[in-house]
Amino acid sequence: MPRRAALAALLLFPLCALAQSTPQEYLRQFDTDGDGRVSEAEYVAHMSEGFYRLDVNHDGVLTPDELPGGHGKPITLKQFQDNLRRQFHKLDRNHDGYLDARELAQPPQG
Repeated sequence: MPRRAALAALLLFPLCALAQSTPQEYLRQFDTDGDGRVSEAEYVAHMSEGFYRLDVNHDGVLTPDELPGGHGKPITLKQFQDNLRRQFHKLDRNHDGYLDARELAQPPQG
């Protein structure tokens, strides 16, 4: 599996939770400070949970044997989180530095 596909799988995994909850319920999963919106830090922390689950040896690198499908290029936690930050800014359509429930529930723009 190419690295891009592995990243996509990790990024889309939380969207499965959205399918089973309302946008407001989904937002509450991210919103650790309870202010009704999701900061970049909250987004990265929540979305990184999938990385941590897959990183079975806890070395901060997903190796091919830890990636979905059992193959692909290794990816570091920093690379993964840098990608999450880019994703956050694509989702932040009104550019206020936070995601509301509507922005969080919409697919990112290219």
